[in-house]
Amino acid sequence: MAPKHFALNTGARIPAVGLGTWQSPPGQVASAVSYALQNGYTLIDGAYCYGNEDEVGQGLAEAFASGKVKREDVFVVSKVWTTYTTRVEEGLDKSLKSLGLDYVDLYLVHWPLLMNPEGNHDRFPTRPDGTRDIVPGFNHVDTWKQMEALLKTGKTKAIGISNYSKLYLEQLLPHATVIPAVNQIENHPALPQQEIVDLCKEKGIHIMAYSPLGSTGGPLLSAEPVVKIAEKHKVKPSSILLSYHVARGNTVIAKSVTHERIKENIDSLIDLDEEDQAELTAYSDKLVAEKKWQRFVYPPFGINFGFPDKQ
Repeated sequence: MAPKHFALNTGARIPAVGLGTWQSPPGQVASAVSYALQNGYTLIDGAYCYGNEDEVGQGLAEAFASGKVKREDVFVVSKVWTTYTTRVEEGLDKSLKSLGLDYVDLYLVHWPLLMNPEGNHDRFPTRPDGTRDIVPGFNHVDTWKQMEALLKTGKTKAIGISNYSKLYLEQLLPHATVIPAVNQIENHPALPQQEIVDLCKEKGIHIMAYSPLGSTGGPLLSAEPVVKIAEKHKVKPSSILLSYHVARGNTVIAKSVTHERIKENIDSLIDLDEEDQAELTAYSDKLVAEKKWQRFVYPPFGINFGFPDKQ
């Protein structure tokens, strides 16, 4: 059976599968969160940037009120947005207020940069020419020092990073008193990011994978090895793409607001055998060798984060 939890370097356990809330349609998030928590999920992945943590909080409250779910059994993730990377605790306080919680289980640096905290928008400040209002010369290590200080407040049980490349993690680690518990990255067979995955494994940093299916209607669901393995196991291609991460020892974030799909995603996980994993690895290796990798999430920050596929 596929594992249901993985161990973090903090000693805590993180669920193997979580519900994602990025780009979930307004008015449908609370129902999705409540339903997920009452139907097998124990991890909810959110962020201040998503603009829907009020609804996530409503869903959490509804699930707790049902009597079926206890706060201590749910793993809640939030992230500090780029306009708050110089005032991390303020960002966390805003998320906690929206979520209706005293603490989160994991707080992540969403992206390693600073956008103007005094700009023309709370989340997406722009310059007069319409480009993102990025503050040049910012050192992401400074944000991590603030993250480390959060642990003493009790407002988060663990801290981690998101969208960190090997280059950026190598810049951070020499200055870190606390090793990140997690690095949440876009990850799937068309973007294996093996260089950062391997470094994280070496340092005891758990990988959380977002966009596991690629993009909506994207090519991954029809990729030859994915379809072949799905037919072999008599499951949908989406089941293979979700199970791929758990087989690699990573947590996967599955996003949906449709109750049927939410339940299907967690119920459809299977054990991939060594042959299956080898086929998917060979597919990834070929794409990387030919530089035909595919990244589906890359905001227009105009910064070189060190990802090999963006050089």
